[in-house]
Amino acid sequence: MVDTKTTKRVLQGVVVSDRMVKTRIVEIHRTRFIAKYEKQFPATTRVKCHDEKNEFHTGDKVVIQESRPLSKEKRWVIIGRQ
Repeated sequence: MVDTKTTKRVLQGVVVSDRMVKTRIVEIHRTRFIAKYEKQFPATTRVKCHDEKNEFHTGDKVVIQESRPLSKEKRWVIIGRQ
């Protein structure tokens, strides 16, 4: 029997905007490696995350998890502080 459950990605980031109701924008910093040039460089991704209780604010370090689509652009949920 094959296990069809998939593990959801869990990432860490910083809340950069808390202006929307139940939505936070989280910035994720990582390092990308380009094999052709054998170099590393910083990359930043900003994602919209669901925050049901409006408890996280700008500057908070948070842990986010992938989820089903909650709106047009929201695909992540904040699961706690870092």
